[in-house]
Amino acid sequence: MMQQAARTVLRAARPLVLATLAGVALTACLPSSPGTSLVPEQRPDIIPAAYRPPSAESAELRNYYRVLQQDLLTRGLLRTDGGGPETPFDADDLAEHFEEIAFYNEYAGRSGSGLSGGLSRWSGPVKLVADFGPSVPEGQRLRDQGVLSAYGARLSRITGHNISTSPKRGNFHVIFASADDRAYVAEKVRDLLPNLSASDLQLFVNPPRTHYCFVLAGGPQNAPFDYIRGVALIRAEHPDLVRDSCIHEEVAQGLGLLNDSPRARPSIFNDDDEFAYLTSHDELLLKMLYDPRLRTGMSAEEARPIIRILARDVMGQPL
Repeated sequence: MMQQAARTVLRAARPLVLATLAGVALTACLPSSPGTSLVPEQRPDIIPAAYRPPSAESAELRNYYRVLQQDLLTRGLLRTDGGGPETPFDADDLAEHFEEIAFYNEYAGRSGSGLSGGLSRWSGPVKLVADFGPSVPEGQRLRDQGVLSAYGARLSRITGHNISTSPKRGNFHVIFASADDRAYVAEKVRDLLPNLSASDLQLFVNPPRTHYCFVLAGGPQNAPFDYIRGVALIRAEHPDLVRDSCIHEEVAQGLGLLNDSPRARPSIFNDDDEFAYLTSHDELLLKMLYDPRLRTGMSAEEARPIIRILARDVMGQPL
C-alpha cells in the first residue's frame, strides 16, 4: 500500500497547470503514438449492459475538446513530427532540461524553493493497466488499450527498464473515464489509493475543464522517491489525438519526469502544447533518468556532474 510520500506534483493538461500537493507526485498529460496489439481475452472490468447516450454534460465536453483540438492544430500545435532542423539542441541543453524537469517544480524553477527533493523513478517493474469507465464505447477501449500497450513497449526499450501492460493486476493504472463515470472513478481511485485525501480524490472525480488529464505517482513514506504506484486519469471525451497525447505525457511523467520547462524543445515536457507525442529529445531524458549511474533520491547538486556526462553520452558528444 502506498503511503503519502514527501512530494506531490499535479499537472493539468492543456493548458497545463502545476501545483504542489502534500503527498505523492501528480502530473498531467500529452499522448502516445497509436499501437495495435491487444490480448483477445483481456476484457474491461465493467461492460455496460446496454448502450446509454452520453449526458448533456459529457456531450458538451466532447464538443468543447473537439473544438479545442482543432484550434491547436490550426495554430500549428500538437505536432506529431517530433521536431526537426528548426528545433536543435545539444548536450548542454539536454543536461539543463533534465535538471529542471527532474528536480524542480514548475513555478519556482531554480529559485531555491523550487527544488522537489530528489530524483524520482521506479526501481521495480512497471505494469500498466488500462481501466475504463462504463460509458466508454468498446471500440474506443480497444483502440486506447492498443495505444497504451505499444507505448509501454516503447518506453521499456528507451529506458531499459521493465515496463509492460497487464490485463488487470498492475501498479500503474491509466483510467479512461467520462463525466458520466464519476461513481466508477471514485470507487476505483479509493480502491487503488486508500490513503488519498478527500481533496485529492475530488481532482479525479471532478477535475476542472482545464485539466485534460493528470497522473499521481509516488512511493512509500520511508522511500518516497522510489515509486511503487501510479494512477492517471484521461478524459474519455477527448478526441483521439489529445487522448493519445495524454497517454504519452502522463505515463512518461509518472515514470519520474514530473516538471515542465519552457526551454525544453522539442518536448512534451513544456506548457506550450507544441508537440503531442514523446520526441527524440524526451526519449533521451528518459534514458538518462533510468541510467544506473544516477541514484534514486539524489539531490540536484549530487546529480549535476553525472547529468553532464550522461547528456554527452546519449548525444554522442565527447567531454
